[in-house]
Amino acid sequence: MKKILAVISTALFLLQCKNSDDDIHGDKPVKPEAFLRVFKPLHLPAGIADSGLAKFGDTASISYAVFTEFIPDSVVRRILGAQAPAYAIHPAGSIHDKDGNYLLAKFSLARAVKLVVFLLDDKHKYVSSLELLKSYDNDKYNHSVSITSEPTFIIKRDKVGKDNELLYSRHGYAFNSTANDFAEVMNDSNEDTKKMSEIVNPIDTFPSTNKFSGDYGADKKNFIAVRDGKDAVSYAFFIHFEKDGGKCIGELKGKMSLTNEKNAVYQESGDPCVIRFKFSGNSLQVKEEGNCGNHRGITCPFDFTFRKKKS
Repeated sequence: MKKILAVISTALFLLQCKNSDDDIHGDKPVKPEAFLRVFKPLHLPAGIADSGLAKFGDTASISYAVFTEFIPDSVVRRILGAQAPAYAIHPAGSIHDKDGNYLLAKFSLARAVKLVVFLLDDKHKYVSSLELLKSYDNDKYNHSVSITSEPTFIIKRDKVGKDNELLYSRHGYAFNSTANDFAEVMNDSNEDTKKMSEIVNPIDTFPSTNKFSGDYGADKKNFIAVRDGKDAVSYAFFIHFEKDGGKCIGELKGKMSLTNEKNAVYQESGDPCVIRFKFSGNSLQVKEEGNCGNHRGITCPFDFTFRKKKS
């Protein structure tokens, strides 16, 4: 009798485990606790290199249906493209702090592998995401990411240059609760003089699918990059312009919000600078209001119009 009970208990246990696995692997809704449980706590500080990305994280997988219960399908498709549902999704680790739960997920399809961090708030609602690493860059650099205890995500690249000198770039990102998004908090590089003289667009890799998203400008030193925001009425932007032969320079990275079909405004708490944007056909007009002296030279206000460039 005891042997029979033991067999039944074992069978029930295995069945329960199978059902639990089916919850994460299947297409039925799961509880947030079950979803979070598969992301094991990450020991910090941590470092991951592109060469070891394929083996990083858990071998368990999460179905696309379950994953997009908590991370919007539109967000995943912006990161992975039209083939998003075909990717295998693996939990790679989690970090819990005052902002919520940072979930690291690894996506793989054939030789393509990406590592992305997603932030869920304490109510298990999606907040923001940041792409950390991918395995198929072909730019002769070694790529890696370091994660500090704060956490700050430091995206690195390096290579040996022509004179046997190590060339490197370091971009650190941390979650900004005011902007409700990841913000760049560190930018360090010893790249060659030519590259240092070029203007680095910090939002260049952000999604660009919404109506007004794209690049507007006259040349490489006078432009506005507009990228998708958190919803249809929000946009991220980066402005750089130079006047008087480079004697007067202005630069600003921020968020604009649409006030109607063609107009938007930049206005942040604690910043006296207010900028109005007007979209008209293929043009974008920028007009400064308030005091934007913290973001430009004394004699060159934000006041110009740029045409949209072809994709």
